[in-house]
Amino acid sequence: MSLDISFLDFSALTLLGVVIIVGFYMGHTARLVKLPSIIGYMVLGVIFGPSVLHLLGEPAMEHLSFITEVALGFVAFSIGAELSLSTLKHLGPGIISIILAESFAAFFVVTAAVYFLTHDLPMALIFGAMAPASAPAGTVAVIQECKAKGSLTKALYAVVGFDDGLAIIIFGFAAAFAKNLLIGEATGQNGSILPAILSPLTEIGLSILVGGIVGFAFCQMVRKLEYSKDILIIIFGAILLATGLSLRWHLSLIMTNMVVGFVLVNSRREALVHRVMAPLQEIMPLLFILFFCLAGAHLELSTLPTLGALGAVYIIARTAGLIGGARVGAMIGHVDSKIKKYIGLGILSQAGVAIGLSLIVKHEFAQLDAKYNLPHATTIGTVVLTTVTATCIFFEVIGPILTKIALSKAGEIPHDKPNQQVS
Repeated sequence: MSLDISFLDFSALTLLGVVIIVGFYMGHTARLVKLPSIIGYMVLGVIFGPSVLHLLGEPAMEHLSFITEVALGFVAFSIGAELSLSTLKHLGPGIISIILAESFAAFFVVTAAVYFLTHDLPMALIFGAMAPASAPAGTVAVIQECKAKGSLTKALYAVVGFDDGLAIIIFGFAAAFAKNLLIGEATGQNGSILPAILSPLTEIGLSILVGGIVGFAFCQMVRKLEYSKDILIIIFGAILLATGLSLRWHLSLIMTNMVVGFVLVNSRREALVHRVMAPLQEIMPLLFILFFCLAGAHLELSTLPTLGALGAVYIIARTAGLIGGARVGAMIGHVDSKIKKYIGLGILSQAGVAIGLSLIVKHEFAQLDAKYNLPHATTIGTVVLTTVTATCIFFEVIGPILTKIALSKAGEIPHDKPNQQVS
């Protein structure tokens, strides 16, 4: 039984203060039992959320939703700043083959598994479209906390950075075909799929354009700054600008901010890039506490019993598709053996993007029902949203743990190296 403590009894600042302080110690506690800190932050979010105390209920999360968007902007910028063309060239075409293989394998394996279970092709296509979407924040948080360095770390940055863009495109195509099938089911005629297909391509293209423009302006502003406090001010301004424009124009805030970082690392000297990134590392732990606590608050434990066979099939098929696809892509691309072995374990996290896509499905399929009197569409939207939200609890817990295991086995966590010299 949960305790009902109204958000109205506490100001947003009070809640944020408590979250930061308690979250700090929860993170330390998680590390004591060899878990990533973000697991502690998420547990705190679950406790404060609707599942237990209701301190972070719907009103609170609505007031604080901007924190999630800002934190994702910083995470995406950090990913972009790791994607230097020289590094990607060194990693070779194997990274491209991994991204393509793991994304499309997850899509096809989940689509086939759900169709085998339900014999409902539109629903299977939508579930398949959810599968490639990852949660880069979890992977980046573990990498930064562990101070991981090496070829697997670089590969993880590249894969979780780019696969969300590909996931959005796959979703656009799959949703277009699913809608077309449903319209045909209702009217006996096929609808037009071209607008639905062009929409995700336009979104990604405009995100890259806006990110490139903001990135160019950002580089011009920071190139003559010497003090870290001045650089940090401009970083905040640029990321808030890119995030705000993305939300205003319905673009991918992850892709837009990633391009800002990408422009920086590929157009400026290494010394300047280090000078820009140094102050950013100081504030990222604070953003991770806030982000993952709010993410945990969104995970309602009451949804777990709704998983059933469909949820289990989705979890198993998505895991098999991502890990198997990543390994096949690594074999085709002839990458380092440790990337081939462990890259799949580091990309399982799933949260915000998938839940956002499932909300789009629920909204758009409800509109199909209203227009064509098609209850089947509303059913699909509801089932997808409920199942994806519930399975994200599993993936958000197990994903970061497996990422840390992968980095440790690859020997890219400094303190896990037995012969490391301490200077």
